[in-house]
Amino acid sequence: MSYMKKGDTRLLFLPLGGSGEIGMNLNLYGHTGKWLMVDCGMSFADNYLPGVDLVFPDPEFIEDEQDDLIGLVLTHGHEDHIGAVPYLWERFQCPVYATPFTAELVKGKLKEAGILDQVPLHVVEAHQKIDLEPFEVTYVPLAHSIAEGHGLAIKTSRGTIFHTGDWKLDDRPLIGPACPSPVLSALGEAGVLALVGDSTNVFNPSESGSEAAVRESLKEIVADMKNRVVITTFASNVARLETIGEVAKATGRRLVLLGRSMERVVKAAMETGYLRDFPPIVDEADADYLPKDEVLIACTGCQGEPRAAIARIARDDHKHLQLSPDDNVIFSSKIIPGNELVLGQLFNQLAVKGVNVVTEKDAFVHVSGHPGRAELAKMYEWTKPHVAIPVHGEARHLLRHAKLAKELGVEHTIVPKNGDVIEISEKGVRLVDEAPFGRLVLDGTEIVQFEDAAIADRRRAAHNGFVSVSLVFDDDGALAAEPLIAPLGLPNSDDGGFYDGMIDAVETAFERMSANDRQADVFVEEAVRIGIRRFCRREIGKNPGVAVLINRRDEIEFN
Repeated sequence: MSYMKKGDTRLLFLPLGGSGEIGMNLNLYGHTGKWLMVDCGMSFADNYLPGVDLVFPDPEFIEDEQDDLIGLVLTHGHEDHIGAVPYLWERFQCPVYATPFTAELVKGKLKEAGILDQVPLHVVEAHQKIDLEPFEVTYVPLAHSIAEGHGLAIKTSRGTIFHTGDWKLDDRPLIGPACPSPVLSALGEAGVLALVGDSTNVFNPSESGSEAAVRESLKEIVADMKNRVVITTFASNVARLETIGEVAKATGRRLVLLGRSMERVVKAAMETGYLRDFPPIVDEADADYLPKDEVLIACTGCQGEPRAAIARIARDDHKHLQLSPDDNVIFSSKIIPGNELVLGQLFNQLAVKGVNVVTEKDAFVHVSGHPGRAELAKMYEWTKPHVAIPVHGEARHLLRHAKLAKELGVEHTIVPKNGDVIEISEKGVRLVDEAPFGRLVLDGTEIVQFEDAAIADRRRAAHNGFVSVSLVFDDDGALAAEPLIAPLGLPNSDDGGFYDGMIDAVETAFERMSANDRQADVFVEEAVRIGIRRFCRREIGKNPGVAVLINRRDEIEFN
């Protein structure tokens, strides 16, 4: 189904990810028969997806419309805005546009995926206009917790959209622009039809704060610490990495980097003109041999990711570094909602070792990269949009952002959901259709649907265990031997009485079948599966996955 015809002059907005959630940002703008994509991000899997690491928005809609997709424009280099590009690009194949630092990060991902030579990646400078007919896109620099955060001024024949991307205001930025009010005010004076904006921090009434203040605080905190100091933060936060480098120099410590993503970001930053005064980096293999008071380690894992450096150190699973009592770990990051449990476990693992743990709740070690309500109010004052469309947040964030926009005098607002096709015009904003949307996941090396049967089976096995049943039948359809049963992850599975009970359940289920049904594998499998599950629910309160393996002697060939 096509949502636009060539002569359709409506201006449409369609989020496929990032509306009603934080992460997986993928937004589409449609006009006169063409589509423009803004960002293509991912998220990390939770316990609902055992064995899965990454989650992506499903681009099925734009895959079907790819002949009319004129480009993918990336606002900045965070994973929730660029992380899906190497996995999904082949599904919609279009030119990609990014500023130098973001482009450098994307190149590394495309190279790892083996498609760097296939993707037309165009490097764009700040304030540069890109003619992507019927859109004219201008990159507007904004401060954020990564180098080269940008909003996008998207000009069309129907009016100008300002897509903010992720942003904040910082009167003392270490990387990125100071308060960009002249540029934004000029944009507002020229006329902004709609602002499509970041809602992440809308419940914070004040401004997010300056990175420079964090730098001063960290210098004081580390100066008072004895033994090793580890600072874990988001690898992509180039300003924070620069801060850690300055802290190392100010406190006379030598800097060590742990974590591939941190090393990759530092390399990309240096190659694009950032971190010019970064101190020399000590190889991680030498870190354990340096005097403890002379070491400052920057590492990944501030959200408790199990494969990241700080989690491996806490488990004594890092090949080069172990922590000792009275060492220090500073979590220079926000505790993201939903990560409290895993981070609490990590804090306790470190505390048991006698390590001093410092978080945002203990000291001033972090500022957010997203705007609080005070900053949002300034943005609306400068840009004066006719319409406000909140994105990049859960439902409660979007609703509060829409309410704030109304309070600030914006005439028209709408709270979008992924899949909503929204028309934006001088008359206001309205929902006109719904497009297919969904989730894809990276399961091993395969990209599959969110509700793939294999993942559902794995989830069942994780919660309820698993039972394999092997049956051998004679030529006449009778059981040739006692069933073999292999339970996995079930309580009492090593108890002889429990095992015999499962055997009886299988044989009883088989005996109750008609002679004809016994000849059909599909009926046998279902009867045995039901029999095992009923027995397990009754005996141990579990509903395990069941696999039934059937061999019939008349089908077995002997060589």
